[in-house]
Amino acid sequence: MENNQNFIKIKNIHKNILFRCYNNKYKSFHRYGKRGIVVCDEWKNDFKLFYNWCVSTGYEIGLTLDRENNDGNYEPNNCRW
Repeated sequence: MENNQNFIKIKNIHKNILFRCYNNKYKSFHRYGKRGIVVCDEWKNDFKLFYNWCVSTGYEIGLTLDRENNDGNYEPNNCRW
């Protein structure tokens, strides 16, 4: 059951980072996409790659995705839990 919960939570995280960066009607777009923040092509185009990165870097329910460089993009070398 926990793996299914992880999948759903990670899917929502993925959806939200895409909305933040690419949907100008999203409530937080001005803090992300409007500033030029994007999601790397691998994560943007392949949820499975994003999911695998999340699991391999220690994702647990309750953690939030954080960009180390706040002006940097959503990409493996700039994100952490």
